[in-house]
Amino acid sequence: MGSHTDSSPTPATPAGRDGLDAILARPGRAVLAFDFDGTLAPIVPDPDLARAHPDAVPALAAVAPEVASVAVVTGRPADVAVRYGGFAGVPGLENLVVLGHYGSERWDARTGTVTAPAPHPGVAAVRAELPGVLARSGAGGGAWVEEKGFAVAVHTRRAEDPQAAFEALREPLTDLATRHGLVLEPGRLVLELRPPGMDKGKALLEWVRATGAEAVLYAGDDLGDLPAFAAVDKLRSDGVHGLLVCSGSDEVPELAARADLVVDGPAGVVRFLRTLADRLTGSPR
Repeated sequence: MGSHTDSSPTPATPAGRDGLDAILARPGRAVLAFDFDGTLAPIVPDPDLARAHPDAVPALAAVAPEVASVAVVTGRPADVAVRYGGFAGVPGLENLVVLGHYGSERWDARTGTVTAPAPHPGVAAVRAELPGVLARSGAGGGAWVEEKGFAVAVHTRRAEDPQAAFEALREPLTDLATRHGLVLEPGRLVLELRPPGMDKGKALLEWVRATGAEAVLYAGDDLGDLPAFAAVDKLRSDGVHGLLVCSGSDEVPELAARADLVVDGPAGVVRFLRTLADRLTGSPR
């Protein structure tokens, strides 16, 4: 596991140090990829109020011109992540892509357009049944539904006992998702029902291979980022250098245990990016 202090950006594992060295040696052959909520944006009780850390976009814009691509990989709709992140029209971020809905959508900064598939019919069916399932679940009050277009998420952070409500809902929501051909994706006090076939790992693999990158960094904070961590492990086995960064959270120790480097939430991610930009350009930020 990486160090829990981010005063130095040095990874605590040999593979992580190798990944960082490869990024520094040939940045033009590197992809830097980031989750959004909890990594570039602080976690907030209402996800509609989530916004990128105020220094995240400047830090990304400082490092992006030096690398092959910067990617934001998120379960949010791509256009929502672009708005909440403030990514559009930023000088220096011309090579940014946002892979939304776990890679099912893609927004490209060069064109400002989103490409997306047709909606899965199961999402509409689940949306119609959710009120009854929540009422029968025994989870108590406080659980609420977030509409995500191609997916639906149930949050328990506002419940009187958020973890108990989360556990009470896991089985009935799994059953509901299965009946309608969807999958259930657990996160930090959120259960998302979404179409199968894509996850952050597959999205990351496809993008890294499409760019021909020789090194990749992935930073995340949640259970949904574990497939992306696994994708970096797969890429390492194929000869691509990798660095795994955990935007530290006591809520998801599984991710911290897998990381090469643990930083202190979105603020720590920003500090790491600034240090990386300094090392790539030779000038303090």
